[in-house]
Amino acid sequence: MIRYNLSCDNGHGFEGWFSSSDDFDRQSKGHLVTCPTCGSASVGKQLMAPTVSTARKKDARQALVMDQAQKETITKLRDMVKTIRANAEDVGERFPEEARKIHYGEAEQRGLIGKATADEASALIEEGIEIAPLPVLPDDTN
Repeated sequence: MIRYNLSCDNGHGFEGWFSSSDDFDRQSKGHLVTCPTCGSASVGKQLMAPTVSTARKKDARQALVMDQAQKETITKLRDMVKTIRANAEDVGERFPEEARKIHYGEAEQRGLIGKATADEASALIEEGIEIAPLPVLPDDTN
């Protein structure tokens, strides 16, 4: 995984994790990388110092220490994701196909969640189908 320091055209800084540089490029081109503060899809990489791996660093674990405002934000995001999941049909790998059916009037309008590759997501966006990734929150991966 590659961690990039990113910023939007409104000057908000944040970080993003990607499987490769190409993965960032594909997601950025498909407007899938958006600012968590303002939602802008005009996002770019910022200058970063290289990470040097040492034996001491390998023993350390990454941790996030949150202040109260960050904890409240994570709780709100978690509640939002829970509400979305409770009110949407999980179609798994069929997400691109089902999203197209709804968009083109071949299936009833309903909320969907599922999986799509970066290329599939880009294609959906290019067709004018509104999609958004669900955030992965700290407790979801720990």
